[in-house]
Amino acid sequence: MANDIKDNEPALNLAIRYLSYQPRTIYQMQEYLKKKGFGEEIVKKIIKILIKKKYLNDKEFAFFFVESKVKYKPESKFAFRYDLKKKGICPLIIDSVLEQYNDRDLAIKSVGMKIKTWQNFDTETFKKKMMNFLRYRGFNYDISILTLNHYIKLKDEILKD
Repeated sequence: MANDIKDNEPALNLAIRYLSYQPRTIYQMQEYLKKKGFGEEIVKKIIKILIKKKYLNDKEFAFFFVESKVKYKPESKFAFRYDLKKKGICPLIIDSVLEQYNDRDLAIKSVGMKIKTWQNFDTETFKKKMMNFLRYRGFNYDISILTLNHYIKLKDEILKD
């Protein structure tokens, strides 16, 4: 192992520098090292070293990726699945990470962050804004309608009081 590190020090240093900015997936690291001109064998050795040192872990990456998105910019499970797949995460890992979420809660949370900016719109504009926003975030029509109805009901209750 020590010999592997010594022989591949430039590639390993480059990989660690790439990881210093933000966590990466195994796929992202492979692509980065290939783009930098390293051969398949060196890339495999570097990936193995990084996994052994726990610098690369796709399951942890997926978990933290989704957690931060849910906290700051909630999207649909479909959108999360798409983003994680683009980053090279295995579908089994994606499914295990996303199983704890449901689209209705994610939709309500995502709209909750925007609702104050829409509260003074007339009903038609409000509906249009919300539906477009939810569709853009990857929510299907049924979830979008349920969320819209939820907030219209809340708006009506507030106006009654």
